[in-house]
Amino acid sequence: MHFVSPTKGRLPLSEVVKDMIAFMEEEPSASYKLIIGTDSQARDHVCFVTAIIVHRVGKGARYYYRRKVMSAVKNLRHKIFTETSMSLEAVTLLKEELSKTRYKDMDVEVHVDIGQNGDTKELIREVVGWVMGSGYKIKIKPNACGATKVADKYTK
Repeated sequence: MHFVSPTKGRLPLSEVVKDMIAFMEEEPSASYKLIIGTDSQARDHVCFVTAIIVHRVGKGARYYYRRKVMSAVKNLRHKIFTETSMSLEAVTLLKEELSKTRYKDMDVEVHVDIGQNGDTKELIREVVGWVMGSGYKIKIKPNACGATKVADKYTK
């Protein structure tokens, strides 16, 4: 699995992890949070973007993203479940890479593009249960910047 760094270009996941660690070791006393979010944009096809963000709490972040284009998605529920599945897949692979380092116990949040307003509110319980049941913290709109800001930026 490859991701794109806006500054370093296309990187395999192992290099993403090395770059994340280098970022964290620049300020080892800072607090860090790992955020994964996926968003999508539909046209004749659907462009899904998964973002990995290393947030140096209160002091910036570094991020990486991955695009995947699929043929038409059936409905909103299918789209949200595909986004969530892609985020969970990325988290699983990322945690696997991180398990080889001293950062194996990083705080992870999955950001999903659902919220109390709009058509996605009916999916909140299911999606939140799924992500929490997978062992991760979850943020929904308006607190899901990983999906609604970073990943969204690259879906267009």
